[in-house]
This record gives sequence, C-alpha cells and structure tokens, in this order.
Amino acid sequence: MNSPITAVASATPVPWAQYPRLLTIAGSDSGGGAGVQADLKTFAALGCFGMTAITALTAQNTTGVRAIHAVPLDLLASQIDAVVEDIGVDAVKIGMLHSAPTIETVAAALERHALHRVVLAPVMVATSGAALIDPNAVDALVRLLFPRALLVTPNLDEAAMLVGRPLQSEADMAAAAQQLLDRGARAVLLKGGHLAGDT
Repeated sequence: MNSPITAVASATPVPWAQYPRLLTIAGSDSGGGAGVQADLKTFAALGCFGMTAITALTAQNTTGVRAIHAVPLDLLASQIDAVVEDIGVDAVKIGMLHSAPTIETVAAALERHALHRVVLAPVMVATSGAALIDPNAVDALVRLLFPRALLVTPNLDEAAMLVGRPLQSEADMAAAAQQLLDRGARAVLLKGGHLAGDT
C-alpha cells in the first residue's frame, strides 16, 4: 500500500500532462513580435504546453534589430536537455539559429534525444531587412537540419537566400520549393506574403 506522501505525490497533476508539449528553439525578441515570445503565444492559443531553448538574445522592436547576442553553446544544449529529460517533448519548432556552431549544437541535440517531429522555420532575415544568420551558416542549416525536419517553412526572402536568387513570381516560388526539396527537405511551405502583386 502506498504511503500517504506517495499517494499525494502521485495524485498531483503536472501542468503539462494534458497538453501537447512543444519546444521552440529560437531567439528571444525583446519586442515580443517574433522569436520564442511569439511562439509561446501561439502554442498557448492552440492549447499546447510551450517550452523554450533560447539560441540568441536580440534587442529589437518594430523599427529594427539593434543587437544580437548568441547564447553560449553549452547553455543552449543544457536548455534542450533539461526540458527533454524531465518534461518531455512531443514536437519541436526551430527558428533563429545565428551561426554554424549553433546549428551543429541543435542538430546534435535532436539526434541525442531522437526528436523527429520537427518544423524548421529558417529565420534568416528580420522584417526590417536585418540579417539574422551568418552567411557561412547557411550550408550547415541545409546539410544538418533540412533532413531532420518534417516541414521547412521559409518566407520569400529566406527562400531567395537559400537558393541564391530573387523570387519574383509564383513560378519562381514553385521552382525554389522544388530546389529545397532536392536539397534534402521532406516538405516545404514557402510563404509568399512578401511577393509583389495580388497574391
């Protein structure tokens, strides 16, 4: 027979038990309009329990990005390990990964914890136009994370950066999506909200 203490402990619900557990691996947006802040709002609105592993701290607002400070790689890995080993993770959304070492750290964590339900939003350019990724990191992003993601969701500017040419029409978008599939993505949702014209 369980002791009263054991019985009480086992009867105490954990806050995430009844919700899908989602981990966002992304940057922190001080303005609250993007990054982990926006992801957590979305997760909550959809009835999910959200967790974070912050890749970088940014100072930004509606007018632009003022500063970016990368989180140390050991701290990034520890954030992922901490939530996976205790709370558990049903799915992962990946956003801003500023450098190749950051990408390598995240890829290793996905492998280490056998995390397979992954959506990759390759955050590369801020709405203001500021670059959010080291150009030398793009190859690592494609090589290490495209094959691990169930879905890759670039916007128009990000897709153009990935394929190395401007995208000016729906035909350009379709060709770019196919090129990303050819480079290892399993599925691509290319967002065309930045395309000129009535689209």
